[in-house]
Amino acid sequence: MAAIKGIEDLSTQEINRELEHGAKFVVYQYTISIIIMTFRRSSDIYFIRSGESGISQGLGFSLLSFFLGWWGIPWGPIYTIGSLIKNFQGGKDVTAEVLQSVNQAV
Repeated sequence: MAAIKGIEDLSTQEINRELEHGAKFVVYQYTISIIIMTFRRSSDIYFIRSGESGISQGLGFSLLSFFLGWWGIPWGPIYTIGSLIKNFQGGKDVTAEVLQSVNQAV
């Protein structure tokens, strides 16, 4: 499983309490293009606490895509727009997948 950012100082009880109050695990997309090659990738998993903005956490990935994603033809613009839309929606919610993976590991 990918590294989870934002849970470093939290106990399992604190994480569960945050999840009950609306916290979630998300990944952000970013796109990088080099002339004819375009790469669309996902970030590590981020823990977004209740009350925190998922958009601000993904801003770096959006900026990376905005400046480096457009240049590949034809997929650069398509993937870049998709990455920006997903990131400005707060990222892709992967809470169910993370919890399923944790429960299987126990």
